[in-house]
Amino acid sequence: MNLWVVIPAYNEEKSIGATLKRLAQQTDRDFTLLVVDNDSTDGTAEVVRSFPDVRLISEPQKGTGAASDTGFRHAVLNGATHIARTDADCLPDDGWTEAVRAGFADGLRMVSGPLRPRTDEFPLKFWERRLLPAVVRTAATFGRFRPGNRDAAYLGPYVMMPGCNMAITAELYEKADGFPRTRIEDVHEDRALVNRVRKLTPEYGLRKDMIVYGSVRRLRAYGLAGTLGWYADHRYTPEVVDIR
Repeated sequence: MNLWVVIPAYNEEKSIGATLKRLAQQTDRDFTLLVVDNDSTDGTAEVVRSFPDVRLISEPQKGTGAASDTGFRHAVLNGATHIARTDADCLPDDGWTEAVRAGFADGLRMVSGPLRPRTDEFPLKFWERRLLPAVVRTAATFGRFRPGNRDAAYLGPYVMMPGCNMAITAELYEKADGFPRTRIEDVHEDRALVNRVRKLTPEYGLRKDMIVYGSVRRLRAYGLAGTLGWYADHRYTPEVVDIR
């Protein structure tokens, strides 16, 4: 298995260092790490270059979908057989890549896991610690009943797989035509990829030990109602989407 980890990054000079340090301490270090700088205007690229074992490419077309797709396709062209993604404001658990590899070994062709709140960015209030998992659970439940996720062509049930915590075989990624090359405010590219995969195979699922700790900065900026509206097909879209 030739595993790559791809991180799309836009103006993340304050956060990406912590992400890269966490990946450097994985229990399973047998992977290639690639950051896709999405035309940042800050020092993101400089921070990445300070980590000698991290590859860096750029994607000028703005969008998490575009940057992620560029990274995944670069990985495939360079020999990746399996690709995982996290985001530049996230902290994968120390056993994350080990859990990714175990998911593939169990026969899954696409795998994801829990998203939990980071506690190191700033002191979290009790409701914030509880709220991010609740928002994720609510979005996952809504997704199972959303008309766009219900179709006779799907070979398995809808499963929420956050873009910051997913992995897929290179073969399936190409067969599914990858992430749509879109901006985050236009399309949730992770859900789009999941639904493309659901039309090809039922071999996808979740692992409880594949844990990523995500930033709560969007929750703090949007509020509960705004965050739920954002995940519900952008029924709420703020003037400033890229919260930093």
